[in-house]
Amino acid sequence: MPSRLRTAPLWQEEMDVAVGSINSIAHSVCMLMKIKQSTSLTGGITAQGDRLDQLNEPHFLFVDRDHLYVSDDHNHRVMKWLKSAKEGVVVAGGRGEGDALTQLHWSNGVIVDQLGTVYVVDLGNHRIMCWPQEAKQGTIIVGGNGLGNQANQLIYPTGLSLDRQNNFYVAEMNNHRVQRFSMN
Repeated sequence: MPSRLRTAPLWQEEMDVAVGSINSIAHSVCMLMKIKQSTSLTGGITAQGDRLDQLNEPHFLFVDRDHLYVSDDHNHRVMKWLKSAKEGVVVAGGRGEGDALTQLHWSNGVIVDQLGTVYVVDLGNHRIMCWPQEAKQGTIIVGGNGLGNQANQLIYPTGLSLDRQNNFYVAEMNNHRVQRFSMN
């Protein structure tokens, strides 16, 4: 039975989400979205792989009004799934493992703002990337300055969050800290 999460009206409308499962071992994601009293199944993925209808170790999910975003860790990409879609769309990375602005190295945490801009933890490159809608490459917004414990350096960032005042929060595994950055 899916767990029920009740979210605050973070965007324009309130959303009621039921998360079916995220299972890295079985490489499957199943999500039910209940929006305005209608229910649909999104992203019924059952096989490991790198096609647009497959994932390889999905790690984090983000849900907005109409989409499911999945950080596809071992495919080094973020996928966006529309309701009832048979396959996803690559919205960040997806060009193999690497450190170019078109690549990710172990995509982890993912959030999306009201404009559809994707923010993703690029764990292996110790940075946070920003990918505006339709962008062919991302921009480094935090990190990317070598490993270290200075405010502009990260060591294995793992999670991120954005609050209503556009403050960006980044959790780091090896620096044992959470930092806040202003996006204004």
